[in-house]
Amino acid sequence: MRKALRWLLALTVFIGTLSTAAGAATAAGSEPTDIKDRLLSIPGMSLVQEKPYPGYRYFVLNYTQPVDHRHPDRGTFQQRITVLHKDVSRPTVFYTSGYNVSTTPSRREPTQIVDGNQVSLEYRFFTPSRPAPADWSKLDIWQAASDQHRVYEALKPVYSANWLATGGSKGGMTATYYERFYPRDMDGVVAYVAPNDVVNNEDSAYDRFFERVGTQECRDRLNAVQREALVRREPLEKRYAQYAADNGYTFTTIGGLDRAYEAVVLDYVWGFWQYSLLKDCDTVPAHAAGATDDEIWNSVDTISGFSAYTDQGLETYTPYYYQAGTQLGAPTIHFPHIEGTLIRYGYQPPRNFVPRSIPMRFQPRAMRDVDSWVRHHAAHMLFVYGQNDPWGSERFRPGKGARDSYVLTAPGMNHGANVAGLVPDQKALATARILTWAGLSPATVAQAKPLARYDARLDVRDVEREPALRP
Repeated sequence: MRKALRWLLALTVFIGTLSTAAGAATAAGSEPTDIKDRLLSIPGMSLVQEKPYPGYRYFVLNYTQPVDHRHPDRGTFQQRITVLHKDVSRPTVFYTSGYNVSTTPSRREPTQIVDGNQVSLEYRFFTPSRPAPADWSKLDIWQAASDQHRVYEALKPVYSANWLATGGSKGGMTATYYERFYPRDMDGVVAYVAPNDVVNNEDSAYDRFFERVGTQECRDRLNAVQREALVRREPLEKRYAQYAADNGYTFTTIGGLDRAYEAVVLDYVWGFWQYSLLKDCDTVPAHAAGATDDEIWNSVDTISGFSAYTDQGLETYTPYYYQAGTQLGAPTIHFPHIEGTLIRYGYQPPRNFVPRSIPMRFQPRAMRDVDSWVRHHAAHMLFVYGQNDPWGSERFRPGKGARDSYVLTAPGMNHGANVAGLVPDQKALATARILTWAGLSPATVAQAKPLARYDARLDVRDVEREPALRP
């Protein structure tokens, strides 16, 4: 009888084991294998669109995020992301421009170097990734870094290989802030042309930059056109008024056409060096005093853009100007080549570019905290700057406490500086570090070359543009 009971018990256990194994097999079999299904199985992830591209799968997605990561129960919003899928076994590059995300397939330089996947994130409060109603106090660098952290945690089980964060300009700043607040997420950071305004009221580095950038001849040409645009303020503002009327532009936020006109003109020299190269000086009128009104207008409009400080031009970038006036800081430069009587407002603060209905208060500790962290704790971070880019005047500088981190400058380059533009030994160093941080083999690292071939559609790149050519 006891033997019979023991046999019955053993049979029951055996049958239970088979049932458990079968259940596990069924569950495993029900797990999605297609990458789209895997992405959409993530709680809070929804598909906006899939676009075909040879060699990749490309998805535009929405992801549900808390408005306030400190209080996730107080509302959510949909944040737009894109995924350029190569293979789940490849490294993944996490990119943000710090602004809107493009929904056209593209590949950033680190993605080409490691031949990997790319996840691109739209910065919170840039439409359509804006909570409604918008509580602007929830737009800060920690909340944005926490957005990235949640996206990373959601996607890491799918893309389990190494991750690198990257971005240019405000995107480079964003990648740096993300690393500061969540240093255990990424295996490396590649930050391009990232400004670092530690002390908002001390901007002499920019004045020194404009005293020596390029050549004397080029500086003189630019300064003369800028001054002449202010000398001819009255006739050119009449043209500006007609231009605004023809295009339906208004000037409520900045406080009038005259303020907007001066802001555009004062951006002229900065904008040239940010987006142009020394060889482009030939396109600047050589004798400004003898130039026609059309020549002055066209040169300023081409470089600065007369739509920049209209209500319509400012609206898209309200989140940026809000951050510049609350945490990021903004440069103020001087114009020794222009008589004081010609300048009525000077470089205007970000407060002038944000609707007055949105409250703003500057937090001076935010950038000091990040700068201190980079100096003492940066690890696996690469900062790339352009020699002739004014934004590089105040830059990140890893100190003695940093590990395996570098600051490299591309000679003659502007705000579009990249690893490819570095001198050969620095280019090899930067490429090798990126490949190492991506977890690739020593043999691959030793070659220090991009793993993916250049793709004219995926890799074509405009210079990262700051709105209105400056904060």
